[in-house]
Amino acid sequence: MHPSSPLLKVSALVAVLTLAASLALAAPSLTELPIGSQGPAFNLKATDGKMYSLAAIKGSKGTAVIFTCNACPFSKGYEDRLIGLAKEYQPKGIAFIAINANDPKIVPDDSFDKMVVRAKEKGLPYPYVFDDTQMVAIAYGAKVTPHIFLLDAAGKLVYRGRVDDNLKEAEVKERDLSGALAALAAGQPVPVAETTAFGCGVKYAKK
Repeated sequence: MHPSSPLLKVSALVAVLTLAASLALAAPSLTELPIGSQGPAFNLKATDGKMYSLAAIKGSKGTAVIFTCNACPFSKGYEDRLIGLAKEYQPKGIAFIAINANDPKIVPDDSFDKMVVRAKEKGLPYPYVFDDTQMVAIAYGAKVTPHIFLLDAAGKLVYRGRVDDNLKEAEVKERDLSGALAALAAGQPVPVAETTAFGCGVKYAKK
């Protein structure tokens, strides 16, 4: 089979996604932040060199705390959707912040320097910060990338889980995060508060 054949490319993509999905199982046994809990505070360095705290960036209607990274194919696959949601809902009072907690010793492409490159390439409309101690990810119970924690105006968790139900955008049927954002922006109860996040397991430091 020729190295550039479509079948080989599809097979390679399937292999990557399968590996990523299996890595999700490698995350430590963490308890996700319970719905209704106060979002843990943080103060982390972003790719623009500034420090961002939850208290400083929170929106008037709420805040989307997104655990993601540079290298995971799921994070890459959802990046444009998250950028689109941020551009839609930041003007409506919901702040967005992306947090990379991966250990760069395990995944060199998730280093801070590579984060700076990624943020510039994608023109991220929100801060992209590095959780170098991984304590913030542990506090929230982040298991995979991407893993969403949506806080209300008072900082309480009203939604956690996936962005939607399918990495292939054309096949999405349940837009869970979009629905939660719309409800929060309108001052309404979030229709579905919990879903199961899927993606690559957060690369916690080996101990």
